[in-house]
Amino acid sequence: MVSVVVEAIRHLKETEGLGALVTVIEGQDIGMAAVIDIDRGSVAGTLPSAIANDVISDAAVLMDQEESRALVYGETRVLIDVIAPSPVMLIFGAGHIAQPLSIFAGELGFRTVVADARATWATPERFPAVDELIAGWPDKVFDHIELDRRTYVVLLSHDARFEVPVLEAVKGKPIRYLGAMGSRRTHALRVERLVAEGWSQEEIASIHAPIGLDLKGPNPAETAIAIAGEIIQVRYRGGTGVSLRGTDVAIHG
Repeated sequence: MVSVVVEAIRHLKETEGLGALVTVIEGQDIGMAAVIDIDRGSVAGTLPSAIANDVISDAAVLMDQEESRALVYGETRVLIDVIAPSPVMLIFGAGHIAQPLSIFAGELGFRTVVADARATWATPERFPAVDELIAGWPDKVFDHIELDRRTYVVLLSHDARFEVPVLEAVKGKPIRYLGAMGSRRTHALRVERLVAEGWSQEEIASIHAPIGLDLKGPNPAETAIAIAGEIIQVRYRGGTGVSLRGTDVAIHG
């Protein structure tokens, strides 16, 4: 049994799948364990039959939130330990905001990709720590990177030659986050264009624009922090973005 569970965990990690190791830590079935895949359900091991469906349902919610937690089902306590691959942040536009944002993203556990057609901007000297640096147009990114629920797209370029193909590529894809730089007027014009191109109101509403939280910081690093903060909020599907001081809300999820 143990070897089957271990092999299932190894497979999840090798294939960069999203899943969870579920272990009974209190109760008469203590030590019983199973591996759950978010798309396929239980794939290895065994859970107590009386609570199996509830555990799988709760595990799906926690996997989506990337949150591990111990839950109680009657007299049985279960640890749901989420196994998640690194999310991917695609940053289009290698300007001054992209530099600190790529550093923050790496510290937050993202695999970072920065792309810009301007070869003098997309250089290893300016982006020494990114996982992939692409001096080229968006098609060079999308030809080898799959867009899924672990993908976060940050559009920092106002150039239509970048914005148009990026938006076309992500339309209808199950990405986790899409943020676009620009003023409210710029975004209003963007919305007009997207409506004319057949985007639904729901698709348009999924675009975070103007990008970032309202922190009022004007310099590139402060703007990058505002963007990173919004991405964290989206990643964990919670939080108000307001100061914790004077509130009684939980500090963590």
